[in-house]
Amino acid sequence: MSLSALERSRLETAIERITETALNLGLQPFPMRYEITPVDVLYTIGAYGMPTRFSHWSFGKAFYRMKMQYDLGLSKIYELVINTNPCYAFLLDTNTLVQNELIVAHVLGHSDFFRNNAYFQRTPRDMVDRMAAAADRIRQYEREFGTEAVESFLDAALAIQEHIDPSHFSNPGQEKDLSEGTKGPGPYDDLWALDREPMVDEKEEALRTVMRQIKERADARKRGKRPEKDLLMFLMDNSPVLEDWQRDVLTIVRQEMLYFWPQLETKIINEGWATFWHLRIMREFDLDPAESFEFAKLHAGVVAPSPVQVNPYAVGLAILEDIDNRLGREALFEVREIESDQSLLRNYLTKEIVDRLDLYLYQRVGSEYRVVDKDWEAVRDRLITARNNGGFPYIVVMDGDHENRGELYLRHEFEGAELDLKYVEKTLPYVHALWGRPVHLETVVDGLRVQFTCQEDRVTRRFL
Repeated sequence: MSLSALERSRLETAIERITETALNLGLQPFPMRYEITPVDVLYTIGAYGMPTRFSHWSFGKAFYRMKMQYDLGLSKIYELVINTNPCYAFLLDTNTLVQNELIVAHVLGHSDFFRNNAYFQRTPRDMVDRMAAAADRIRQYEREFGTEAVESFLDAALAIQEHIDPSHFSNPGQEKDLSEGTKGPGPYDDLWALDREPMVDEKEEALRTVMRQIKERADARKRGKRPEKDLLMFLMDNSPVLEDWQRDVLTIVRQEMLYFWPQLETKIINEGWATFWHLRIMREFDLDPAESFEFAKLHAGVVAPSPVQVNPYAVGLAILEDIDNRLGREALFEVREIESDQSLLRNYLTKEIVDRLDLYLYQRVGSEYRVVDKDWEAVRDRLITARNNGGFPYIVVMDGDHENRGELYLRHEFEGAELDLKYVEKTLPYVHALWGRPVHLETVVDGLRVQFTCQEDRVTRRFL
């Protein structure tokens, strides 16, 4: 369902008015581009994470799950916003004018956060184009090596995509791919020029350049042997079985995960910031009673508490409003600039906020779940711990030639939370496929050190 000419005119007027208000309140968003999209398009972008990403069956699975929840009235995506310059926001074509007004105010807050928060400063702002170029390369590999071979390899790469080291992120403009150690133009600069098709010899030269960089990093790592957090990069640099096209696919997956990583580290503060500003921007307008009621209902839904999980919108908003009230607007903008979720919670989550939001810790006791602690410091510390390493297990490569047999030895840096053992047993065969030799993983189970070993598809365990 498309907007009528009158509805589109009213929305354009509202966007201009909301943008002017946001700027007057001190926000500094990127230039904005708004797209009105049908539900299938919006949920496709939501499932893929970006409008130009490569295809994989897992994205289709996510789409059908999200779309089914929408069809059953269990959830609804009103908008999506992308960290690019200009910043793209996608609005659902069935939204009412008030819904779109709230959403425009909300995404302006996100855009301001993307532009000014320190954790986003190294993200490439042309990622839509980069992902389009990467998707073209993967489609080319499917034509050359077969769809099944490429999809099977993507299965393995995506199974461990979170195991990267964001500190290896290069600065924007330093290099177009995110491989280390190269100054100046990147090897895929030609692929970013989407208005022309590179020559075959240019593509081959670009791939040779990436392979040369990979070898240089591998040689440097051998000279200074140390635990390596970036499992994807270690496999890309050192695996004895990967072909050049497979190393390139790992590079693509790693680049995209580096782009998404700051969003994992700032979910609470980012959503809190956008909610803080949509509330204040909408308060500047003279809404009639019906519009006021609709807005209040929408906002209440955004910050509604959940009995089983933390609502990042509600927690972020409560903390930022407390900062604004106690320390002032200047301090609030400084927090937006320098904090992540962990530092925000550590520095600004107070007993009063925990009590007001009725936050608590719960766990399974016998056959039921029970509240086990409401102490505010315990709640705060658990929230902080849950955001270590983006919420994913911290796993490092200890040795790529374990006991001189060419085997890969990984260690889980245990911080109190045990690994999901079923997930371990399903994931290690993927690592084995990428390494080509037996893979070991050391972790802690029930207080005891345990080593899992994968040889092809068989996973065994023994106590150390």
